[in-house]
Amino acid sequence: MEYVSTRGGMQAQPFSAILLEGLARDGGLTVPAAYPKLTGPALAALRPLDYRGLAFALLSLFADDIPPAELRTLVDRTYTASTFGSDEITPLLTLEPGVLLLRASNGPTLAFKDIAMQLLGNLFEHALDRGQRDLNILGATSGDTGSSAEYAMRGKRGIRVFMLSPKDRMSPFQTAQMYSLTDPNIFNIAIDGVFDDCQDIVKAVAADAAFKRDMRIGTVNSINWARVAAQIVYYFKAYFAVTKRDGEPVSFAVPSGNFGNILAGHVARRMGLPIRRLILATNENDVLDEFVRSGRYRVRSPDETLQTSSPSMDISKASNFERFVFDLADRDAAKVRELWARVERDGGFDVGGTPLEARLRESGFVSGRSTHADRIATIQAVADNYRIVVDPHTADGIKVGLENRENGVPLICIETALPAKFAATIREALGREAARPAAYVGIEALPQRYAVLPPDVAAVKSYIAARAA
Repeated sequence: MEYVSTRGGMQAQPFSAILLEGLARDGGLTVPAAYPKLTGPALAALRPLDYRGLAFALLSLFADDIPPAELRTLVDRTYTASTFGSDEITPLLTLEPGVLLLRASNGPTLAFKDIAMQLLGNLFEHALDRGQRDLNILGATSGDTGSSAEYAMRGKRGIRVFMLSPKDRMSPFQTAQMYSLTDPNIFNIAIDGVFDDCQDIVKAVAADAAFKRDMRIGTVNSINWARVAAQIVYYFKAYFAVTKRDGEPVSFAVPSGNFGNILAGHVARRMGLPIRRLILATNENDVLDEFVRSGRYRVRSPDETLQTSSPSMDISKASNFERFVFDLADRDAAKVRELWARVERDGGFDVGGTPLEARLRESGFVSGRSTHADRIATIQAVADNYRIVVDPHTADGIKVGLENRENGVPLICIETALPAKFAATIREALGREAARPAAYVGIEALPQRYAVLPPDVAAVKSYIAARAA
């Protein structure tokens, strides 16, 4: 398996060469030169595998330059019952016949991002042991990526984490999960802006080849392909758990902020998994919903990016969206360069009436939007009807998923996080606190350690340079 850039300016590279990287040197994102195809007997052979076996089989396709015995050890070390609560890793809960919830948030930070991030931590440590001296990870978070990355990387040999987050725009629980960590290799930086400011800084640093080389910068954001590859696994696992025979269709409802989770479903579909619909759910920051519905992509300014009760989706520039558009453009890197030049010049583009729109209609994507009132109503309805409590992002996904459900096609809603991370919204919806693991009781009262910086690339570079080994 070799990897290329969505913008065409990178020589094909193996998995290990792109593992520690963020953006490609031409500013694009790394993608497989071709997706592996799993149909017929190859798909059937995966059905009986447990989660670890399935993860090893699928990741072997994307990381074929890691010796199989070493990759198997990394997978087995990552996906354990002690880390994720059961050997199922992502168990399925039936809400009603034909409607299921993929429980993806049982990892150490109570968010689906642990599934990829725990693997990434072990992959990074493995790569460093094989010759890279050390690594300074720069990331950006709108809420859950940061804590998942920090918990996966704390104590890892030769790794320091510099995590940017939007000041005062995460839930108190999310903030405390990150800022209360005292590990000496963890550095939290609160940016006085929105998530897109944080993400823009990460991309600007990644585009500075000299600084990136000298400071040995890597990334854990969803621009890192390894995260996408790890998330592909639970689409296959859910499919096999819901269906009895290969070829039966299912649909997935996915709350989407940075487009990484649903991109993994798109790749699984391209690999041959019989996904009928990928139902994309946004909150009031509906850039992606607008694109799926109309073909128009319009980036919002920081002033237009709303602060909502599903804060991890308060994003107007979804990084992984470029990978999806690369596929819509039939992998034409020149077309992608042209479209992103329009984003830089005009703030967006419109593919209406072009071959890209035709491919969008064939991609399996549909979408919808959810508001605060919708989230509250959905949390109440799910609690009343199914006797479980879901977080506001998962509520967005369930609401939009049910609106786009087709008769006879199972609907799998992917859980984003546990409700304990969003106490105020749960209190508003249900008039009571969400249950939380004992280890997190009182976390908001712990001392917090972080720096506040302006949304300025030079300021962040100076901060990193002063602390990087």
